[in-house]
Amino acid sequence: MSTTSTKNEPPTTAQPARWLRILIPLILVGAWLAAAAVGGPYFGRVDEVSSNDQTTFLPASADATEVAELLPEFAGSESIPAIVVYTAAEPLTEDELAQIQESTAVLSDVPGVTDGISPPVPSTDGLAAQVFLTLDPDADVPVAVDEVRAELRASTPDGVEVHVTGPAGFTADLVDAFGGIDGILLMVALGAVFVILVIVYRSPFLPLVVLTTSMSALCAALLTVWWLAKAGIVLLSGQTQGILFILVIGAATDYALLYVARYREALRRSSTAWAATKAALRGSFEPILASGGTVIAALLCLLLSDLNSNKSLGPVAAIGIGFALLAALTLLPALMLLTGRGVFWPRRPAYDPTIGDEDEIPTTGLWARLSSAIARRPNQIWIGTAVVLLIACAFVPQLKASGVASSDFVLTASDARDGQEALGEHFPGGSGSPALVVADAEEVESVAATILDNPGVASLAAVSADSPSGTAPVTADGVQPLADGTPAPALTEVDGRVMLQATLTDPPDSDAAEETVRELRESLGDDILIGGVTATAVDSNDASTRDRTLLIPLILAVIAVILMALLRAILAPVLLVATVVLSFGAAMGVSALVFNNVFDFPGADPAVPLFGFVFLVALGIDYNIFLMSRVREESLEHGTRSGILRGLSLTGGVITSAGVVLAATFAALAVIPILFLAQLAFIVAFGVLLDTLVVRSLLVPALSYSIGRTIWWPSKLARGER
Repeated sequence: MSTTSTKNEPPTTAQPARWLRILIPLILVGAWLAAAAVGGPYFGRVDEVSSNDQTTFLPASADATEVAELLPEFAGSESIPAIVVYTAAEPLTEDELAQIQESTAVLSDVPGVTDGISPPVPSTDGLAAQVFLTLDPDADVPVAVDEVRAELRASTPDGVEVHVTGPAGFTADLVDAFGGIDGILLMVALGAVFVILVIVYRSPFLPLVVLTTSMSALCAALLTVWWLAKAGIVLLSGQTQGILFILVIGAATDYALLYVARYREALRRSSTAWAATKAALRGSFEPILASGGTVIAALLCLLLSDLNSNKSLGPVAAIGIGFALLAALTLLPALMLLTGRGVFWPRRPAYDPTIGDEDEIPTTGLWARLSSAIARRPNQIWIGTAVVLLIACAFVPQLKASGVASSDFVLTASDARDGQEALGEHFPGGSGSPALVVADAEEVESVAATILDNPGVASLAAVSADSPSGTAPVTADGVQPLADGTPAPALTEVDGRVMLQATLTDPPDSDAAEETVRELRESLGDDILIGGVTATAVDSNDASTRDRTLLIPLILAVIAVILMALLRAILAPVLLVATVVLSFGAAMGVSALVFNNVFDFPGADPAVPLFGFVFLVALGIDYNIFLMSRVREESLEHGTRSGILRGLSLTGGVITSAGVVLAATFAALAVIPILFLAQLAFIVAFGVLLDTLVVRSLLVPALSYSIGRTIWWPSKLARGER
């Protein structure tokens, strides 16, 4: 798929000494295996440098970020709050409340739980009680929460249910959901790739060589990313980790399939593995480099993102693609050279000095029939295909990508979600997760009056180190005496500002709560900061929307420029980008229908369309690169229309196999019970298959055939058939 055809080698082709032909691949294989050996153990250490705290991924300028940075100064620590919720079918008795207090009082003995556990606070209907506690910021949150849950369930009165929710509870459930990334995700992805490769090549050895290449690239990438995260250069989360694993395995396998196809073709024309390796590298180097470069460029555009989670994914994923690219062009050729024709056993390609260009073109089978159909009816095929894709695009507005509640992040059972629902039934929905308002100390009364005037606010308190509970009640008249009659305590001030805690009437992760925060920000003005769980979700969604608007056009422009450099044309790259955008729109439209009517998902994060776009467009363009680079190569020898048919016939099998492999690897993300990853898995897997089987197989070749040599405008190919 370069501009040079693979010809039969002349009998006098010079080759390096035999010892050098053995030493060079051995050095390459040894270096890669050493990197894999060093990087492999880091699979079990990713949690040392990763974080799933949503506030760490917000823009530095976001209100919620500034409030999160100020919170330790007001609270005196960076402790992580948790809420214990007890519910019963009948009103809780005095004995049960006493037993609840006894069981929660001993929680301070659980490693990670700090002192200051509140007494149980019964609900107005008497059917529930809540207890507030905090975890040390250095504690292993999932372990501490699990121990708290186990301790409480062993001591809770009969007939009473208990749940642990709040930020600590949701963090624990989220981390537990990501727990299968190192094991289950890799096994499913590698297993799917292995099965597909065995079916494609009907060889037991070749799939092992390809997977060795993919895993070596992944180990080297993980080693690099781990140390960058350790140094604080990049942010790593479970979500980014899962995408990195899948992206490296899928991309490295795709590049390997392309090289293997050219190597197998070269072995039929070359008497030695060394000559075949040189020919295969000449034929695959340019398209693999362009393909990887396109993906890397698209990913690095994410550095311009406002949301730190998007910004962090860009370099992490780009590093992964870089190692996939490097492994496919160094480790794989070295392994193939050392194993020679034997790697294809039992279907070894035999050297045939009489073989010519025409002998490589399939005359029977699917791709031969498809090429003939395109030659007969190009306009009907590309117009019909485009119309079907446009119909699918019409359903894009049904995609609900305005954000989802944090309680919906985890698709499996969640104790924190159950506890949040119980809180909403018996207490103000925002109990335990208030909106945090930072205002000047001199404006407490006016700010409080504005906050309490909003119907979405149930109550208001202020942080006070002089109060036993750490807060003092606040009304429009200012700070009030405590419930026991103690005079109003002094509020904690930091640089002349105080922190108010507004308990909302709705659950903190609900649309209604987010609307309340937006109304408060509008009524209080820009000088008043509002943070907390709800504000974090608001700022995350807003930043994702801004990123989507900025990055999608930018990525398209970058990809178009790379294609122009590769194809030495303008019209063809523009049309290729247009077809991939059409394919992306169709994939999103179908995804919207499936999410709403089949999976019944509650909605989608605003970042889902952006991530889907990045991967579908950047990876989808790969198949067009593989196709059109070979088409251009064949057009130089046989003319454009003939070159299109030849290119499709020659690349049809390998590109389809690559698409199926990539779709299978991304589909493996669905084994992690996280809403975002499940949606991304479907969008990319379906979109890649659509791009491979429909856009690259029908739309692009038929449209190009219909246009003819003008497709290469303004290059020399556009001015005359050759």
